[in-house]
Amino acid sequence: MASVIGNFVKSIGNITSSFAYAPSVIQGLSQHFILRSNTNAQAWTPLVTAVRHRYFAERREAGPTLKNYGYKDRLRTTGLMPHMEHKERLPIPLYRPKNSWAPKRALRGQNDYIDILGDGSLHPAQVLYTTPAWLRGFKGNEFQMLLRKRKMFGKEMREKRPTKYKQMNMRIKWLYRFLNQKTRDYYWHRT
Repeated sequence: MASVIGNFVKSIGNITSSFAYAPSVIQGLSQHFILRSNTNAQAWTPLVTAVRHRYFAERREAGPTLKNYGYKDRLRTTGLMPHMEHKERLPIPLYRPKNSWAPKRALRGQNDYIDILGDGSLHPAQVLYTTPAWLRGFKGNEFQMLLRKRKMFGKEMREKRPTKYKQMNMRIKWLYRFLNQKTRDYYWHRT
């Protein structure tokens, strides 16, 4: 760093010594730095920042910028044909139409209007075979649903699934507190 400054000041000293009317202070200052600097150092060169493209025309001449060089895109996004791999078509599964007369499709919704078309002995809620027993025909909030579940399966759950039973009781306690303390029940009339 000292040699760079010394070389810079040396060049200033040469400039000032060439002028007859240069102040003696500048000449003395430059002489001081000349003596301190390394005489074997090369001439001072300014720092140059590298500019990739100084002008737009140079950038256009270079062509398009390479992006993702070395990345091989294996998918072809052209057309509707299946993608080719090793010049062979990828296997496409054969079209097999669904059996619309299979029991689960043919009998779907057969009991939807049982209450209207039937003799009245069967309620639509009793036809929901896939619904759990404690939810069949139930209408209410979560608290009421959990009370109903505990009433039906409480003893069984306590023996076979104690953790689930404990979690259910904790949820019932939380909902009981929440519904009684944080919500309005609309049973009280204003007087």
